[in-house]
Amino acid sequence: MNRHLLSMNDLDRQDILAILGTAESMHDVQRREVKKLPTLRGRTVVNMFFEDSTRTRSSFELAGKWLSADVINISGKGSSTSKGESLRDTVRTVAAMGVDGFVIRHSASGAVHQVSEWVDAVVINAGDGTHEHPTQALLDAYSMRQRLGDLEGRHVAIVGDLTHSRVLRSNLICLKTLGAHVTVVAPPTLMPGGIATWAKNEGFDTSYDFDAVLPTVDAVMMLRVQRERMSGGFFPTEREYTVGYGLTRERLRSLQKHTVILHPGPMNRGLEIATDAADAAQSLVLDQVSAGVAVRMSVLYHLLAGEGTVA
Repeated sequence: MNRHLLSMNDLDRQDILAILGTAESMHDVQRREVKKLPTLRGRTVVNMFFEDSTRTRSSFELAGKWLSADVINISGKGSSTSKGESLRDTVRTVAAMGVDGFVIRHSASGAVHQVSEWVDAVVINAGDGTHEHPTQALLDAYSMRQRLGDLEGRHVAIVGDLTHSRVLRSNLICLKTLGAHVTVVAPPTLMPGGIATWAKNEGFDTSYDFDAVLPTVDAVMMLRVQRERMSGGFFPTEREYTVGYGLTRERLRSLQKHTVILHPGPMNRGLEIATDAADAAQSLVLDQVSAGVAVRMSVLYHLLAGEGTVA
């Protein structure tokens, strides 16, 4: 396993399975009355989030604390970057204090990779622009495996705002490595540029017809419509988007009984996913949140407890 986790490409199948296997043990910690392991005692982890976050930031903080690391949270608005200091100077300043690991979210694609070249500490990508979000893909895979078992040969649909999604790329890499078959579904305006070539090279399918794909899948992952990253008219109205690409109450009935529903959150209820679907018995939305802590505990363990080697 690489020293940092910047992309799902940093992990091979053995690495992924090792992280997911350790996450099962870490998940048990969440069920204990005393949620604490001594594994990272004496280690210091800095969470630097230059974009808003609830799930990822909170779960990384809990993960570090439950492993007994000293955890420091720094937000973009509360750091010297808001005074004009460069990202390089900010992270090098913090690194000079002797920290062991950085967990970083940034609005610029590639920013986290750059940070890894500026510091000696371990760097974990908590989402960089529209590029990648590797720990999200790991927790998604963990959640699906808990319900469906081995993902080899399983059919997963990833639906929605693909153009602005960092979750998409990480999941495509992760699911392919685990042997799943993926179909991405979106309106033409929200399909990434060069999608045909990308699909051919990486071995996934594309579709504009949600209703044709939905009855055939073992898992459907709905992606959030990222209004904050949109500056133009990607679809006529929200209602039209929901009619064409939302997981509505009517579409919920077309799912196979074993099919699971995922959403990385936060959800736009009534837009890309109906409340009936988000709260259905087959929904893994809350399972994903719970898995996020376990998976991120596992990632911190593998990168910080074993000097960068997979246990």
